[in-house]
This record gives sequence, C-alpha cells and structure tokens, in this order.
Amino acid sequence: MIPLRCGRCGATASAATAWRCAVCGGPWALEPTAAPIPPAFPPAARGVWRYRAVIPVAAAEVSLGEGGTPLLASRDGRLLFKVESTNPTGSFKDRGAAVLIAALRAEGAQDVVEDSSGNAGSAIAAYAARAGLAATIYVPDSASPGKLAQIAAYGARLVRVPGSRQAVAEAAQAARGRYASHCWDPRFFHGTKTVAYELWEDLDHRAPEWIVTPVGHGTLLLGLWLGFSELVAAGAVRRLPRLMAVQSAGCMPLAGPALGRDPGPGQTIAEGIRVAQPVRPEEIRRAVASSGGCFVVVEDAEVLAAQTRLAREGLYVEPTAAVAPAAAWREAEAGTFGAAEPVVVPLTGHGLKGSGAA
Repeated sequence: MIPLRCGRCGATASAATAWRCAVCGGPWALEPTAAPIPPAFPPAARGVWRYRAVIPVAAAEVSLGEGGTPLLASRDGRLLFKVESTNPTGSFKDRGAAVLIAALRAEGAQDVVEDSSGNAGSAIAAYAARAGLAATIYVPDSASPGKLAQIAAYGARLVRVPGSRQAVAEAAQAARGRYASHCWDPRFFHGTKTVAYELWEDLDHRAPEWIVTPVGHGTLLLGLWLGFSELVAAGAVRRLPRLMAVQSAGCMPLAGPALGRDPGPGQTIAEGIRVAQPVRPEEIRRAVASSGGCFVVVEDAEVLAAQTRLAREGLYVEPTAAVAPAAAWREAEAGTFGAAEPVVVPLTGHGLKGSGAA
C-alpha cells in the first residue's frame, strides 16, 4: 500500500478513502516505492502491468492494453519520440487510469468521479467501464467536442461546468462518489511512472540525458521523476535524466516565476496545460531542480508549427502534445543538448482527440 503522508505539513493518514490531507488540505506526497527492481521483468508481459513488481497496488489488473508504446527517432535524428498517443484512449493518461481504477475497484468503489479538461476524463471513463464501475466526469464548458464525445461513448455521465478549471475541480470534489483524481491520488502517478521503466529498457538500461515534457498538473513529469528516482535508488541508473518542463506563454504559473516573468493570462491552445493552479507546484519544482533540469516557455505559434511538422513526419498529435516538441526542436537549434546522449520527447495525446486538448 502507498503511505499517505502530506507533502505540505507532513501529517499522515491510514484511510484509503482520504483523497487529501485533513489537516492542511494538501496532496499526499509522491513516495518512491521501496520494492526491489527485479533483474528482468516478465518476458511474456507487456505494457503497464509488466512492472507490477514496482506498482504498490494490491489489486487484480484492469487493462485495455496500455503502455508498451513505440520510441521513434525524429526524421532529423535529434529527438526520440515516445509515442504515448498510441495508448487505448489516445493519451498517456491511460497508464495512470489503469492503476488507479484497479485500486479503487479493489477497495469496493462503485461510482467514481473525476474532473478533467479531456484526456484524464477519457481515460478514467474508459477504465471505469472496463472495470464495471459507474463514472461521472466534470469538464470545463470549453472542453474539446471530440473528447466530450469520447467520454460519453464510454457511458460516463458528463457534467459541464462554466468558469475556470479550478471551478471544475471544486464541483467534482463536492460531488457524490469516490473522487478518482489524476492529480491528487498518488496511485495515478505510479501508473505514469511506467514510462520511465519503458525508457530504461528501450535504451538498454540507461537514462536519457534529457526528457522534455509539457506541464500542467505535472502527472507525466512527476511520474517520470518517480520512476527514475526508483531506478537511481536501486542502482539501475547513475542519475536522473534532466527534466525540461514546458509551459505555454499564455499559462505559465510555474515557468513564469522561474524565469522572472508574469504567469500569463491563463489562455492557450494547449488545453491540457491550461492549468493556472497546479495541485503539486512544489513537487514539480523540486523534481525539475533535483534533475538539473529547467523550465521553458513556448508560444502558441510555435506549438502550431511543431504540430504541423510532426504531422509531416506521420505523427498526428493534438496541440498540447506539440508543446514539448516545439521546445525541444528550438532548444536543439540553440545547442542546449549535447550530441552524445538521447533527448526523449513524449507525444502525449493523439490529434483526433480534438483541437487544443489534452
């Protein structure tokens, strides 16, 4: 089981149903698992549950075939794309949803509630359907129609909420049902951390020099930090990869202050990182700093150009998934990356998800 220790005040809890600290309202800290890493994972297994030995959830698997995604070189050879858009619902969020829904089903949950701008809601709805659970997904009024159609197709109840992304979260938290949050529940991150284990195996038991990823609530970046922290602790790799956290110039609550800039007006075509109040800002900052990484910012015009460039290479992604490639190509041109070590860029969501979403 995952220990419940508040990342803000240090208070602890034993109740699995507590989705946040009762003392200060903070999120439960992300704790690397102490489980030993086996010398080899089961050769017959693939995807997220291949790494069951390091996933601290005692539950029967819930799976749609998530994980095991391709690692492809960009045509110019400068970048390695981890194509997370090939997951069952079209985004990396399937990894976290598989683990979280399995845990909630084992705990006896019958009706799960999530808030999302699209991809997490799609993933929770799909895996809840697979597990036989009812799902209610709270979404912003502005969410992409394609993602809303996908959520509804899985049989989930959609609740549209006007106003800010924070208003959507507060509505979901006040609703009946078990709150299954992709940014609050640590078990979601123990699903997304499997990207780190796959990269470790893909690269012949090495860590990449850099990983460039978009950041809203940080569910991918923190999952990568969690997985590679476990690999470092086990002596499987020497160091963390350097984490480049990319935000939009229109919404940069973390990158803005780090770069001495205003956080921005809160608007961007990259809907998945249109998050003005991340749940885990300090953990994201610590992860970036401990890796020797940095925050960078891209403009929407750069995102659209990168989306087109990817499509011309046969990789159709939504705007949020083009945020990291936009930054990575720009930084490669500027000489930020060394030539000897790989630079990995996860492609977080498929283009068919709808314009401006993630």
